[in-house]
Amino acid sequence: IIEEAPELTREPVASDVVLPVVPWLVSAKTAAGVAEQARRLAAGAEGLDAADVGLSLATTRAALEHRAVVFGTGTGELGEQLAPVVARDGLTGFVFSGQGGQRVGMGRELAASFPVFATALDEVCEHFEGLREVMFTDADSLRNTGWAQPALFAVEVALFRLVESWGVRPDYLVGHSVGELAAAHVAGVLSLADACRLVAARAGLMQALPVGGAMWAVRATPDEVTPLLVEGASVAAVNAPGQVVVSGTREAVEAVAAQLTERQGRWLDVSHAFHSHLMDPMLADFATAAGELTYGTPDIPIVSTLTGELTGEFTASYWADQVRGTVRFADAVTRLKALGVTRFLELGPDASLVGAIGESDEDAFAVAALNRKQPEPATAVTA
Repeated sequence: IIEEAPELTREPVASDVVLPVVPWLVSAKTAAGVAEQARRLAAGAEGLDAADVGLSLATTRAALEHRAVVFGTGTGELGEQLAPVVARDGLTGFVFSGQGGQRVGMGRELAASFPVFATALDEVCEHFEGLREVMFTDADSLRNTGWAQPALFAVEVALFRLVESWGVRPDYLVGHSVGELAAAHVAGVLSLADACRLVAARAGLMQALPVGGAMWAVRATPDEVTPLLVEGASVAAVNAPGQVVVSGTREAVEAVAAQLTERQGRWLDVSHAFHSHLMDPMLADFATAAGELTYGTPDIPIVSTLTGELTGEFTASYWADQVRGTVRFADAVTRLKALGVTRFLELGPDASLVGAIGESDEDAFAVAALNRKQPEPATAVTA
């Protein structure tokens, strides 16, 4: 049975926040019902204020199983976008980015536009003295992993809280490297205080390691790269079936790269060789710090990028292994597909993993909450 179209009013609504675009939400009990609701909405909203309609749709209607949303700046534009609306079946996964996408000023526009984001960001920054200033003004310091990891954690947690406030809740979570700490926190595994302590220990101990080593990303499969590894080099990440990152001493990684000159590759701009044996000196201290925290079970299921499988138990040894082990992101995406996930939202400062998701699951619909080349509020709202 198709739900009735929402009753729309002309009563104005006061707001201190001017949205870059207006969302219109449509939901129904079936995919066919969504299309019918969109048709009725397009006919019934003509002449009404777009923001008032959007508020009514978001706050006075039940969020049924099948949903769709369109964005625009006016009623006419939104009405045109309703015509081709269809609902996509399947579950939703949130993906938390790893290191590399950080940029000075990330989150500043969102904090100015959305109080929920600003509050969540402030709550994290309270645990890291000077973090806000580094995030917004100090590009050089943000290149250091000691600052980059807390900054990424802060932005990703705040993004989750913002999207959550819009009524969007994921069925599964996955985190790439340091992004898994953000996933663990929002899933209820770690309190904010304990999560910040874990991030601080991870970032600080890594920053204290001798600078050096190298990381090289190459368009090749793990089966092609693994036989070419030499002592001092290992696979740091498999982001997609044909995207591998090699990490270790510069000489060892260069030796691997020299055997794959016909493949597209690039050197990553990093201070340390993450997920390699060069992390070994910090593991004992990090495990000790992680062992002092309290862990719960996730309220939202997490697919681990250490194992590529669902993980319900997080321990100090898990986090130490996660620092040293290969990031099996492609395996995690494949597992999510098997679990029924068809939609992916990347939470991070840039669209770092959307491409890898598409290569791992050609049928997936993947978008990023932020993109360094686009205004933050509009990008987040339209994601």
